[in-house]
Amino acid sequence: MANDEVVLKQYLSKYKHRDYTAREVISLIQVYRSLVYRLEAFVFNNGTRKDLLNLEGTIPVNYKGAFYNIPVSIWLMDTHPQNAPLCFVKPTPEMTIKTSKWVDSNGKIYLPYLHEWSPSGSTLQRLVQWMITAFGELPPVYAKPRNQPRPPYPFDPFMPQPSGYPYPQVNPQPGYSTATPYPTTSNPLPYPNFGTPYPGSVSTNGTPYPAATPYPPTTNFGPGTEAGGTITEEHIKASLLSAVTDKLRRKLNEQSQQSQAELETLRRTQQELCEGKSRLEDIFTRLQREKATLEKNLSTLQEKEKELEAAVERLAEQDGIEADEAVVTTAPLYSQLLNAFAEEATLEDAIYYMGEALRKEVIDLDTFLKQVRTLARRQFTLRALMHKCRQKAQLAC
Repeated sequence: MANDEVVLKQYLSKYKHRDYTAREVISLIQVYRSLVYRLEAFVFNNGTRKDLLNLEGTIPVNYKGAFYNIPVSIWLMDTHPQNAPLCFVKPTPEMTIKTSKWVDSNGKIYLPYLHEWSPSGSTLQRLVQWMITAFGELPPVYAKPRNQPRPPYPFDPFMPQPSGYPYPQVNPQPGYSTATPYPTTSNPLPYPNFGTPYPGSVSTNGTPYPAATPYPPTTNFGPGTEAGGTITEEHIKASLLSAVTDKLRRKLNEQSQQSQAELETLRRTQQELCEGKSRLEDIFTRLQREKATLEKNLSTLQEKEKELEAAVERLAEQDGIEADEAVVTTAPLYSQLLNAFAEEATLEDAIYYMGEALRKEVIDLDTFLKQVRTLARRQFTLRALMHKCRQKAQLAC
């Protein structure tokens, strides 16, 4: 099994779902050990050539109480299980295909299970079980007539036969007696026309596989049919009911999931809207507070503006004020500090203009140096006095 898994993964290296396909094939060949897998070239009708995995061998079919090995070939698409497999009956040279509602004249198999193939629910084992059930009702092959008689059942080269047993020529039995097309009737099979479930193709040995066509017209399906199989009308009804139930259940699940997704989207949208509403309410409250603060500040500014206008009017009615009387100190220390500051500022201006006079050659250098020396000495004394006054008044120096 481990070796099969390694080989299969090498064969399926270009498959989209390699691991899933390998598990399905291993599970199938463990149940039906006569099936073998090979990687072979498959040529479609449009000339496209692909390397696909081919499951070829026999499946056991119970026909009228006896088991027969029916040779089949199952081609897995490289998108498996997204697309249904291509299934064919592969008769040996001693066999002839018996056309029916399940198999056309070129061996292509048509089953409702293939038409309703579901990537999430369909499996290869169920597909083979459908083939076994369908071929148990209508065998897809029978032995070619020979000069020697043959036994009255479909020839099976895969089952051991008694040594030297001749195949006598006898009258054909119902269900596999003749190579003529399956008889038609005005009452078709109660399955829908499946159209083209998968593209027509040709096998690797050159035998053409036709494009998929609707099921050939057949007789009514039910008890007492020509095949005389063990499947009764109740079985068919139960199968149809099960298929319809599964389909309805899938649709209901899809609708339920879609509704839940939409509900979850609406719930998230509602939550986002509620959060947005809370943010907007916070912003509105903050704007209200800012508006109240701005109105209060505006009222204060208007009051101050009125006070300034009144002060301007008072000053306009008064006489002029002397500059020396505009500033009045509250203590002698502050008066001394103010006078020293004013004198120091005048000395600064005097030194500046002395430099301008020297530059313009209004005074000579000796005069400039003498006067600047005197002014600088006085300026130094005033600055020392201001520093001492600030320390006494405990002001920042």
